[in-house]
Amino acid sequence: MSLLAGDPLRQLVDLPGVSDAVESARDALAEVHRHPTNRRGWPATSAEASVRAARASAAIDGASPELPEDGQVDDPRLAGALRVAESLGLLLTTWERAPLQALARLHVLAAADLVHEREADALGRPQLNEDGTARLDLLAKVVTTTKVPGPVLYAVVHGELLTLRPFGTADGVIARAAGRLVAIGTGLDPRGLGVPEVSYLRRPHEYASAADAFATGTADGVAGWISYCCKALEAGAKEATSIADAASPS
Repeated sequence: MSLLAGDPLRQLVDLPGVSDAVESARDALAEVHRHPTNRRGWPATSAEASVRAARASAAIDGASPELPEDGQVDDPRLAGALRVAESLGLLLTTWERAPLQALARLHVLAAADLVHEREADALGRPQLNEDGTARLDLLAKVVTTTKVPGPVLYAVVHGELLTLRPFGTADGVIARAAGRLVAIGTGLDPRGLGVPEVSYLRRPHEYASAADAFATGTADGVAGWISYCCKALEAGAKEATSIADAASPS
């Protein structure tokens, strides 16, 4: 991906297929926000979406998505994903002003049970070489300055973090959580109703293939990834609709 002066992501909007995919994702999420249940009952549907997203995100990385009846989550990957999900509302302001701080906190929450005690000092600290650090810094700058549509920024943040894997543990959960922060903060999905993570879980090979294509940095790879993410956002809106329908008064 070539980042140019000015708004470095602006050129991505003009890649083949991106504009139409962006509009479709926006329309789908806007529609679910207009669902009668979500007009007043959105706190409950948003909470359900958050839990579904966390379970799916953890499962993508190999965890069991099942929640024990006693509430005691033994799988450290699922426990971390649930902690991350609970923190997103509190982290939104930090994300918008200091993305690197937010990412550090996400890692502490996601990976707390995944590292040995002697490695605890590494929590929240990217483990990157000089080039990787520069790329992460650039991503943070872009997050706070770009004016591209929410779906484009969602895809770039998500894809870059999957590519860089800055912390070495729980990077997938962090990448998907950062995507949710983008969706909420840009107004694409302000109430966090969508669950695109379910789409990624249902077709893991497509997810991995699209992410690998993005990592190549080619125009086709980046355009394909953005369009893929937009389709997942649409699928996430359908999942949100099913949540709202189930919560509707009979």
